[in-house]
Amino acid sequence: MNNRLAQRIHDVPPSGIRRFFDIAAQMHDVVSLGIGEPDFVTPQHIRQAAVDSINAGKTAYTSNSGLIELRQAVANHLQATYGVQYDAEEEILITVGVSEALQQAMLSLINPGDEVIVPEPCFVAYTACVIFAGGVPVTVPTSADDAFMVDPKAIEAAITPRTKAILIGYPNNPTGAVIDHGRMQAIVDIARAHELVLLSDEIYDRLVYGVDHVCAAACEGARDLTVLMGGFSKAYAMTGWRLGWLAAPADICGAVRKVHQYGIMSAPTAAQYAGLAALLHGEPDVQQMVHEYDQRRQVLVAGLRRIGLPTFEPRGAFYAFPDIRGTGLSSADFCERLLTEEHVAVIPGDVFGPSGTGFVRLCYASSMNNIETALERIERFVGRLA
Repeated sequence: MNNRLAQRIHDVPPSGIRRFFDIAAQMHDVVSLGIGEPDFVTPQHIRQAAVDSINAGKTAYTSNSGLIELRQAVANHLQATYGVQYDAEEEILITVGVSEALQQAMLSLINPGDEVIVPEPCFVAYTACVIFAGGVPVTVPTSADDAFMVDPKAIEAAITPRTKAILIGYPNNPTGAVIDHGRMQAIVDIARAHELVLLSDEIYDRLVYGVDHVCAAACEGARDLTVLMGGFSKAYAMTGWRLGWLAAPADICGAVRKVHQYGIMSAPTAAQYAGLAALLHGEPDVQQMVHEYDQRRQVLVAGLRRIGLPTFEPRGAFYAFPDIRGTGLSSADFCERLLTEEHVAVIPGDVFGPSGTGFVRLCYASSMNNIETALERIERFVGRLA
């Protein structure tokens, strides 16, 4: 049966991140700077909140939209941090991570053939989510020469009568780039002028170094056209809890909630109580982890530059994105040989889009010892190539 599978499955390649992760998992003595996951354990008081909820017998479904206390805490956080207001009842939805929020938003907004503009390099799920919803991703390149910030003029040039939305993610995975207020405001103005929806994945919003995060929804005129998505995985070291949120105008949030209703009864109950504790009492933990990441960031970037790999300075998330074109290897060959010869796992930059060709992604959410060991091995590897 040649037509057994939907065409969209053929249109989306397997995740390049998972391929290298699976290879590394079968090897010994591998230093992995591949997977984007904090190496910290979820803070104890957050774990305890989940345990307490279970011991209290709070093991049933919550509201499909999520605990109202958690939704109100998200609303309070956005108001206090970025000055943007949302109604906890009608405009905030608790989701199974940002991944679910993004996919459900796409299913709620995109008609077959609608185009979604996606700056790249970008997280591998972005274009896949567009395709799974029946849309057409239209990628816009960025470059290290411009700090991997997307040019609003390039976005406007990509708009056609079929364009429905713009999907952005800053701080950026894989580059670690942030975006300044002027460019974000210009993107908002373009979206308003062309009556487009702006989807903003801000899962790394708390992980910035020496700069302020620019929240898309807080820009002038942005709130009523923006779908803002965030969560707990990165800043609170809660990847396995699978907890995120979506904030949007009531009509969009209501539409996403309808799709969410048919896909999931509710986000995990114990995780929601943990998330509530994180928002209410977790700020010192966030600041401590950001301090640790910043130290690792500086060591990794300085080490890569010393080795001879030009590296743009990441100001957000926890990734470095060095240029390996001077080695004469492709991104995939560099990663495969580094893994087999020196047992260091990193990710080819081109799995995140054509703009990543000639780069690789290293995650510094790993111990300082692992980072220093990886740098020693990378230096040996690059030295042999020279």
